[in-house]
Amino acid sequence: MGSRGSHAALIPDVDSIRRETGFSQASLLRLYHRFRALDRNKKGYLSRTDLQQIGALAVNPLGDRIIDSFFPDGSQRLDFSGFVRVLAHFRPIDDDTGVRDPKQPEPLNSRMNKLRFAFQLYDLDQDGKISRHEMLQVLRLMVGVQVTEEQLESITDRTVQEADEDGDGAVSFLEFTKSLEKMDIEQKMSIRILK
Repeated sequence: MGSRGSHAALIPDVDSIRRETGFSQASLLRLYHRFRALDRNKKGYLSRTDLQQIGALAVNPLGDRIIDSFFPDGSQRLDFSGFVRVLAHFRPIDDDTGVRDPKQPEPLNSRMNKLRFAFQLYDLDQDGKISRHEMLQVLRLMVGVQVTEEQLESITDRTVQEADEDGDGAVSFLEFTKSLEKMDIEQKMSIRILK
């Protein structure tokens, strides 16, 4: 039996990934085993089909949008570093209140990066704004048949109207962040096991 450190040597670029994502070596090892389990054909990468096998994503109304976030720029292959880079957005924020070095990039699990991740789930055409149509599409996915189309349209109009400060009929990223400033996004977008 080897030490945990020797198992981490199996992970390509483990030190670089640890620095970028903030995951502990033990967490990276668990995620690496999960990655390899999802890679049923032992290809060394994941496809959309591999991620669609995850039960929690299969039943999540935004599951397809979340899966899309793993494949930026139309890529069809997801390597381990890309896998953990996306998951890092859901890592709880560290309790230490130390001052961050401004020369270092903002952590992937920061409030701002969590908001950017959430924003891109709504911004379907990636134009930097959430249109009424995009908001309606996402809300339709989220509520399904639980409300009437008329109720859904009303909720959409009210949501966009409340967030749209400049009156252009869409929600920019800045407006999105302002509309969520009282929400505990750090808690709502965290998965405890990803410490």
